[in-house]
Amino acid sequence: MTGILNHISFIGSRKINILKFMNVLIAPDKFKGSLSANEVCNAIENGLKQFNPSINVVKHPLADGGEGTLDILKKHLNLTSVTAQVTGPLFKPVFAKYLISKTTAYIEMSNASGLQLLEKSEQNCYFTTTFGTGELILDALDKQIKNIVLFIGGSATNDAGIGMAAALGYQFIDKENATLKPIGKELINISKIKNNKLKYKLTDINFTVVCDVKNPLYGKEGAAQVYGKQKGASTKQIAQLDKGLINFSSQVKKWLNKNVSTAQGAGAAGGLGAGALSFLNAKIESGIDFVMEHTGFKDKLHNIDLIITGEGSVDKQTLEGKVIKGISSAAKENNIPFCVLAGIIKDNSIVQKNLNPLQLKAIMDLNIPQSEAIKKAAHYLELLSYDLIKNHNF
Repeated sequence: MTGILNHISFIGSRKINILKFMNVLIAPDKFKGSLSANEVCNAIENGLKQFNPSINVVKHPLADGGEGTLDILKKHLNLTSVTAQVTGPLFKPVFAKYLISKTTAYIEMSNASGLQLLEKSEQNCYFTTTFGTGELILDALDKQIKNIVLFIGGSATNDAGIGMAAALGYQFIDKENATLKPIGKELINISKIKNNKLKYKLTDINFTVVCDVKNPLYGKEGAAQVYGKQKGASTKQIAQLDKGLINFSSQVKKWLNKNVSTAQGAGAAGGLGAGALSFLNAKIESGIDFVMEHTGFKDKLHNIDLIITGEGSVDKQTLEGKVIKGISSAAKENNIPFCVLAGIIKDNSIVQKNLNPLQLKAIMDLNIPQSEAIKKAAHYLELLSYDLIKNHNF
């Protein structure tokens, strides 16, 4: 043990002494369905401290624009919580929270239109709506808010934002001149878009959409084909949804004179990215970049010897706009080594090759049942972090 504790390694010009004055920044996302980002931080810290109590730990939980982002922001910004009753993804009433400052509202669409609101048996994005997300926007506008930041991860929907738009006063008309129900199933039937009954002049409001993916609206990498299955849609329904997104794009171009189909992030949240571009004239920002900037992440990097990050599931999508990708970029820019701890790793070689973490470890690699991995995630994260620091390759 003494030999390990006194081991000194070099990364370029950086020297890490495991025994003395090692500063570790813990900056993970949540482990979805198991631990919050803050709980992940605590578990990793416990593992490090069990190995060597003298390690100095700095905890900075993060999010990528999906569920849990508001909880992260509230720890850093002076924000007030607001609760409103809105329409859930299956048109049942739900109570949803959002945060406001004097001039800005921070809205997490998953609180009104997210998978988290539905039982597994209820999940099917062919029939769900973002109407409640639009109602949250309306609630903020009623309070004279002029800036709205919309986080669009964790959706239960694939309606391209027509539900949100309908709540704001847009109308979607079919060939028989009937108003359509604003759900994914009806995208294919849109033949006219009307905006003469808007409840607010939306061009007077600054909308920012924050998301963690760069998918286009439709096609092989689009909203329906990539995410439809995990939101409960059948193969046949996914094909119809994709056709619906193509029609939606065509109608938006015809009636609103906007081409949104290939915009980065258009396919986020079942096409809500495209809907926000179309109906709100929003700008789209990277989720992890937004959260890092607004939580002062870069200020925490001074004198840090190692960063430990992680999330529940690591795969090739991690390379896009996820927390780990953001950490990788920051670590490389500042010449700081970083490691990744996860619940499960699906594309180990791809992640290793593209992001180059010093260590990449997963709870499921311990050969335990998934149910136990989820239930006892904190315990296993402690074990992994202890093992990571003990058998360092720095």
